[in-house]
Amino acid sequence: MKNNPLLSIGAVAKRVGCAVSAIRFYADQGLVPVVRAASGHRVFPRSSIRRISFILISQRLGYTLDEIRNVLKNLPNERTPTKADWQKLSRYFSQDIDQRICELEQLKIKLTGCIGCGCLSLNSCHLYNPEDKVGLMKSGPDLFFNGVERDEGCEK
Repeated sequence: MKNNPLLSIGAVAKRVGCAVSAIRFYADQGLVPVVRAASGHRVFPRSSIRRISFILISQRLGYTLDEIRNVLKNLPNERTPTKADWQKLSRYFSQDIDQRICELEQLKIKLTGCIGCGCLSLNSCHLYNPEDKVGLMKSGPDLFFNGVERDEGCEK
């Protein structure tokens, strides 16, 4: 790990702004490389700072650790990732984010038609009551007073 000095777990945690326990967890999950010092303490390559930062950002974007792990497989453990490494990795996220944006835009269009209608059983409500399934059970406020959940019977 020439040119990639080892840092203590505390130093890494301070640099990335998260708890030492989170760093330990990521190491135990195989998301960041860890080395045991002669003292038995965990030490990390300096490149772990970027990997952990990437993990934290990805989690904030809603990605699971399994999804993050699969993407990180493309990055080297023993050296600091190059610009080309990060560009390759970013292509996957760019495509996924574009897909999410498309799905959110479709949801926005559907919501625009539903806001203010307050329907629970109208055929046109494709968000809460596709195909008017709730209308077959009860109507309006009766659903709430009889303990029936709003989305019971709806497809997800």
